[in-house]
Amino acid sequence: MSDQRGATLVELVMTIVIISVAIAGVVGAFALISGRSADPLNQTRAVELAQLYMDEIITRKYDDSVPQGGVPKYSGSCNIGAEPGEERGTYNDVDDYNNLTDSPPKNARDNDGEVLDGYAGFSVSVSVVCAGADVGLPGSEAKRIDLTVLAPGGQSFSFSAYRANF
Repeated sequence: MSDQRGATLVELVMTIVIISVAIAGVVGAFALISGRSADPLNQTRAVELAQLYMDEIITRKYDDSVPQGGVPKYSGSCNIGAEPGEERGTYNDVDDYNNLTDSPPKNARDNDGEVLDGYAGFSVSVSVVCAGADVGLPGSEAKRIDLTVLAPGGQSFSFSAYRANF
């Protein structure tokens, strides 16, 4: 009687089947993870875009009739909307940005007007409302800037800031 050691054909086939099932599960998990890997990157880019736009808007005057620096303080009613003939390059007060929609975002372009890498497919929309009551002031004393960044894939990121009349 010879002393032979090894695996039978049935054992080899069973081993191959078990390893194949395990590999399929691992590959499926990696596919799920890699499909979501762009989410944090899009979130970071959305925050960067929102910061660019908010910085631009917040630095503008409270109202068109207020001198730069805000003194004397504006005493009229709350006005929303750009003055006739104004366009993005001539916006000089917060409410001029109401209903602004940029796709692709104007603030994500280089000096030649080309969209910066990674920002194609993003869009930004801005809404400005009178909101003094939201922060305990008379209605005409503050404006809320609502900014929405829409990322590729349909993710929506919302940001808000207040600009007070001071």
